[in-house]
Amino acid sequence: MSKHITSAALALLVALGACSGGEKTPSQTTPEKSAPPSTGAVSSVKPTGRVITVELYSDEKGNYFKPAEIEAHPGDLVRFTLKSGVHNVHFLPDSNPGAQGLPPVSDFLQIPEQTYDYLVSLPKGHYYFQCDPHALLGMKGRLEVED
Repeated sequence: MSKHITSAALALLVALGACSGGEKTPSQTTPEKSAPPSTGAVSSVKPTGRVITVELYSDEKGNYFKPAEIEAHPGDLVRFTLKSGVHNVHFLPDSNPGAQGLPPVSDFLQIPEQTYDYLVSLPKGHYYFQCDPHALLGMKGRLEVED
């Protein structure tokens, strides 16, 4: 009888292993550094090497970007880095009327230290962004692009 139970247990373990597909749980994955998003158009902007970090938080103070106001120049890289919570970054056309070439909306950042990078290629001006699920709670920011 024990041989039959052992065979059944082994079969169960093999079946469970096959169902898992070898996928990692979030605690086993490492944060991925995202490449600068592609807008489909070839940009003439050359990277400057300057990286501006913006942290995304959910904590006792609320949901917010730190800093919420950023000054950058074409070629700077704005790196949005998740610190806590689940957030995205969205430069809405409605909040930036007439603006062309806005960055694409980011995926949701869910793992601490996960990033969304944007190589600044917008012309001089002010551009507004938000976290979609937390915009009504005030999670908004502004990018000022200088020459």
